[in-house]
Amino acid sequence: MGWSVLILSCAIFCLLLSECRAKILTTQPEFVKTCMITKPKDEFVNCSTHAVQILFNEIPRGNAEIGLQILDPLKVPIVNILQGGGGPVTVNASLTDVTIVGFGNTNILYNSVDPDTYDFYTKLHLPKLRIDGNYELLGRILVIPLKGKGTCWFDARDLNINVKSDVIMEERDGFNFFGVKKVHVKFSIGGLKLHMGNLFDGIKALEDSTNAYLNANWKPVAESLNPILSKTIEDIMIDILQKVFDNIPANFFLGDIVENNQRKLSTK
Repeated sequence: MGWSVLILSCAIFCLLLSECRAKILTTQPEFVKTCMITKPKDEFVNCSTHAVQILFNEIPRGNAEIGLQILDPLKVPIVNILQGGGGPVTVNASLTDVTIVGFGNTNILYNSVDPDTYDFYTKLHLPKLRIDGNYELLGRILVIPLKGKGTCWFDARDLNINVKSDVIMEERDGFNFFGVKKVHVKFSIGGLKLHMGNLFDGIKALEDSTNAYLNANWKPVAESLNPILSKTIEDIMIDILQKVFDNIPANFFLGDIVENNQRKLSTK
């Protein structure tokens, strides 16, 4: 489990950090639905969850206007992974010609916006991710030494990601914008199948036994990698959210920001 998400996280992060010219959208795009935050909470949450789903249906296709690359399928030339120290994971690896499929099937289970702070809380579910590529690896996960160079694939299923986004409201060019300053991530995965070919310089018995061990014990592997995976997913999410919300006015998402701000002032 840990390997699949680590590869996914680093790959998307590397791609999203590439430079791309973006501009403020002054006309509301079709993939942005307006909700009213002053409505009753249940009504707003239903609207907001649907609105974010529409947004995430668009994101994997890429959007040059706001600086988003195509995310499904995601093509990444090279990814470097380095995790040292005295913990249960020590990894020095590179992946090339990476292809990731499945990000376009993201399901938004829940989304709310705090009416006082404008912080977001979002629950996402990814049914399946398929990752293929070439790898070169030297390291250790738990008690298993890993060494090899060859092709690899990973099939992860049932990824649940909870994201808390710290937000401030900013004003620019006559519009309000959500300024996403930090994200906090918790995640879980329901299962994983994987294969790394040519482990231990092609010693078949070691290759088969190591792949079998990692498949059978993906849960403890995931637990050992949880801190670095959470941090990497946070980096991914903040990059996506900043590209979206730095360039699409908050007024398009919340049609009653002025009224809500007046409400906050009146209750002080």
